[in-house]
Amino acid sequence: MVDPIAVAGLADLLGATDLDLRAGAPLPPLWHWIALARWAAPETLGPDGHPRLGTGIMPKVALPRRMFGGGSVTFHAPIPLGDNVTVTSRAAEPREREGRTGPLILVDVTVEVHDRTGELLLEEVQNIVYTSARTESSTVEPASEPLADNLIGSAETAADETRRNLRTDPVRLARFSALTANSHRIHLDWPYATRAEGYPGLVVHGPLMAVALAEAARRDGVAPPRTLRHRGLAPLFCGEPAQLVSRQGTFEVVSPGPEPRVHARLELDPTPKAERRE
Repeated sequence: MVDPIAVAGLADLLGATDLDLRAGAPLPPLWHWIALARWAAPETLGPDGHPRLGTGIMPKVALPRRMFGGGSVTFHAPIPLGDNVTVTSRAAEPREREGRTGPLILVDVTVEVHDRTGELLLEEVQNIVYTSARTESSTVEPASEPLADNLIGSAETAADETRRNLRTDPVRLARFSALTANSHRIHLDWPYATRAEGYPGLVVHGPLMAVALAEAARRDGVAPPRTLRHRGLAPLFCGEPAQLVSRQGTFEVVSPGPEPRVHARLELDPTPKAERRE
């Protein structure tokens, strides 16, 4: 079922107070990650909190660390809140690549959502990336208390772009992990993230950045897209200053400063007016 409780939880986290959350209302783009999330069985989990390599649909690969690299989504029809739907997933064969920091293994996961009559509502390809273990040490201390400000700040428009602050803290990451049934410890276990995996702090979820960018597009008045592409470009760590930047149909998570760094990007292809369904 398209879970209305999880959807209400995400709306609260994002501050999306204007959304219609009544039964039958259409899900905003990418909210199926929350509305259709299901927990993996505890006995299938590995030491990082993810299902062990080789369990479920995912193939067993030689590299230990998993990242959400990005993907694309095609929306064929709205997914109504509270409806019963069928979700099918399948993983492609692994592909080996050489990245800037060493070897990578790429696995594409295809997801389809059908309604109770069998109509296809959504097609998605998720790009999962496996890397070797990191060796960096950490000197960053975890945040001491939750932030009082909203996760997504007010819009500031200048010239041809709109900027909103994206404010993360450990509580917000934990809430998003719960909403997406994601027990990956790099997002919620600071000692594990910094000592076992060598990150400088908790890692902000790639899907959280993508959902925040899609929410920025919605607040900008962008019509629901026919297709959507999202890509993670660089890790963002909990508490780091970041902004959601909207510019000529492209939406990015950017660390501001003299040398801005792009962490994630989202691009939308609009639905032709004749095909739009409210």
